[in-house]
Amino acid sequence: MSVKVTRQIIRIDESKCNGCGQCVEACHEGAIQMVHGKAKLVSDVYCDGLGDCIGECPQGAITFETREAEPYDEEAVQAHMETVKRNSCQSGGCPGAMARVLNKGNEMVNPSPVVRESGPMVSELGNWPVQLKLVPVNAAYLQNADIVLAADCTAFSHGNFNQTFLKGENIVCLIGCPKLDDKEYYRDKIAEIIKLNEPRSITVVYMEVPCCGGMVRLVEAAIEEARLDMDLKLVKIGTKGDNLGEEITRYCYKQ
Repeated sequence: MSVKVTRQIIRIDESKCNGCGQCVEACHEGAIQMVHGKAKLVSDVYCDGLGDCIGECPQGAITFETREAEPYDEEAVQAHMETVKRNSCQSGGCPGAMARVLNKGNEMVNPSPVVRESGPMVSELGNWPVQLKLVPVNAAYLQNADIVLAADCTAFSHGNFNQTFLKGENIVCLIGCPKLDDKEYYRDKIAEIIKLNEPRSITVVYMEVPCCGGMVRLVEAAIEEARLDMDLKLVKIGTKGDNLGEEITRYCYKQ
């Protein structure tokens, strides 16, 4: 058993943590991981006590404390990080999937924008990740957002997807495929997102092909389960990228 020493180490206040994950990305030793949507110090031996993570926490949930802890072990950290990398690759995870807000319309989001005669084309994407399977249900950017849930093919079919659907404040983009992905999992996850974050609206952008109608049905089922008053907008995109029609349904549960 390691002899404990009195030293400076981080402390995470779970009541303040909103699950954004920025501290996980900032911690180069892998001492912090997301567990059930909250940041956790997984082992004292991985924390060097320097606090790189503190400045990255937008909620002020991380502070220093001085207490008895196992000494920092650099060799253990190296072995731990190798395991984290290996497990991430095997499970389909990726450090780049960490939830974060992007600076919409800023050229730094896309350092090599496509240049057209009218000027550089910049992204309107305001969140990361966008794949529904990877998005934490309690990601901070989901709170009271206008969610655009798009079938994978729509952004490739509609030539002006960014400007048409993502331009504006508080718009969150999520993508998925109702044919290739697990529809039951998506329905349950969307229902949980709605319950936890109370989005103002959901816009479903889907293709005219029959299988894409599954995206509409799973969102409708999720709203029925969550029972939140909100607007659902459906936008059908043709295989040539044209808009084939829109409709809005207003869900009202409160008496």
